[in-house]
Amino acid sequence: RRLTSADFWDLMRHFFCIFFGCIVLLSSGVSHAALDVAVVKQLAAEESEDRIAAIQALGQAADPAALAVLEALSHDALYVASGRILLVADDKATDAATGEALPSVPEDAEGISINNRIRAVLDNVIAGLRLFDVSRTVRLTAARELQSNVDPGMAPLLLRALAKETDPAIKALLQLAHAQASLGDSDPAVRMAAVKALGESADPGVRSLLLQLTKAENEPDGNIRSQAELSVRQIDGRLQISNLVGQLFTGLSLGSILLLAALGLAITYGVMGVINMAHGELLMVGAYAAYGMQSLFRSKFPEWIDWYLVAAIPVAFFAAAIVGMIMERTVIRWLYGRALETLLATWGLSLIMIQAARVLFGAQNVEVSNPAWMSGGFELMANVQLPFNRVVIIGFSFFVLALVWVLMNKTRLGMFVRAVTQNRTMAGCVGVPTAKIDTLAFGLGAGIAGLGGVALSQISNVGPDMGQ
Repeated sequence: RRLTSADFWDLMRHFFCIFFGCIVLLSSGVSHAALDVAVVKQLAAEESEDRIAAIQALGQAADPAALAVLEALSHDALYVASGRILLVADDKATDAATGEALPSVPEDAEGISINNRIRAVLDNVIAGLRLFDVSRTVRLTAARELQSNVDPGMAPLLLRALAKETDPAIKALLQLAHAQASLGDSDPAVRMAAVKALGESADPGVRSLLLQLTKAENEPDGNIRSQAELSVRQIDGRLQISNLVGQLFTGLSLGSILLLAALGLAITYGVMGVINMAHGELLMVGAYAAYGMQSLFRSKFPEWIDWYLVAAIPVAFFAAAIVGMIMERTVIRWLYGRALETLLATWGLSLIMIQAARVLFGAQNVEVSNPAWMSGGFELMANVQLPFNRVVIIGFSFFVLALVWVLMNKTRLGMFVRAVTQNRTMAGCVGVPTAKIDTLAFGLGAGIAGLGGVALSQISNVGPDMGQ
């Protein structure tokens, strides 16, 4: 009959299914046949040197079957029985060299144990084999593992991985790993090229490695020693830049919290002229509010625990604001215009609040953990890791600063606060309730300090003395 378009595409679909099925079957057969039976048997040798040689030989194969065998050895799932090396999982045994499935696990099967020296080489070789994985994440993780420990014998494997790799980030890591592996080469030209390549790194471990080559007992070639010294200086320069960037970021995150504290102080001092020595304890109130919300969510809403911090923000603001307004109504309002007396009185209030925190929560620091979405970080540059919690704190602080600007410049309360700050007497004459504005302004400044306490709880200990 006439072949329609639908029939044609249906035939093509069946053809490709059969074709790729054959490819998979053939490739699985080849992968098992590629493993040398003698090399696999050597994994159970008495001497550690023989086992290490077998592991390195399997690593050079760059074969998925070899990776499976070495991972089984790493996880204590490799056994020897009657001279055969077996992969054992779920009470099923498979010949490690040929892939042949056995009907049952032999009774004389004994596990192959490894010592720390063999495990170090094994982990190194497994990381090298994972460089050929189809997943970019797996390859990237393996390349990073090789930065801290790479065996000189892996240089050929790394060259093959470099030839196949297309990802720029992974390729750069592989180049550094290959350079480290080449430092033990007998050819001075190869060692010189490796030392020059490692000079492009910013890894302290690489610096330590090159520093050893500056000594005559470790490197006989004077030119290579000179190049090693130059590479160490280059790495030192990059490390200094990395440290400076990291310190600036840490300072910015802590400074953003101090910005919130200073913002609250500026409001209270600007409106009332009060030097509030208990302002640090208002940060403590906000931090303990975050701790209280964390405890509440853990006990009542464990499935929502990652959002306790969002709920803690308004709670901390109003808790600190209420404490601040109580302070203003009971003590500070009677001392306006007497700066020394307000300083001493608020210092006494700070001691009372510290002791109250000790009575309520104990003298020891309490644990406030980061939510999952604030854990971890991202790498800005070599040796500069920006934690998500500090990034969020910086963003939160500037968001609060923007809200305060809107409040002070676009609302009626802000207009009254600015009027009292500029001229209290004239503001009272035109109908501004100055006493009420004093209380609200003090509450606003205290609430902002409470928000600073929430932010501080994510990077510092929470305890009775944290306000100091």
